[in-house]
Amino acid sequence: MPNIASSRKRVRTTQKRTAINASRKTRIRGFIRKVEEAIAKGDKKAALAALKAAEPEIMRAAQKGVIHRNAANRKVSRLAHAAAKLGK
Repeated sequence: MPNIASSRKRVRTTQKRTAINASRKTRIRGFIRKVEEAIAKGDKKAALAALKAAEPEIMRAAQKGVIHRNAANRKVSRLAHAAAKLGK
């Protein structure tokens, strides 16, 4: 444990941010899982609805720095492509 006041505060801040980021990552995983499950079932309507809910969450996480911007774009793109392919 640090002795310098600013370092102590930094430890507290880091712990808070880590908890928040972990929560956001877990939330994103849940949204992605719902889309993937709908795709696996072959339910296009449910997949598109789940994707519509998941996309803002994924992009918000990228904006907050929880995941990289390109990784977020790649996830959304792949999910959208898989959902669109269901109807064919």
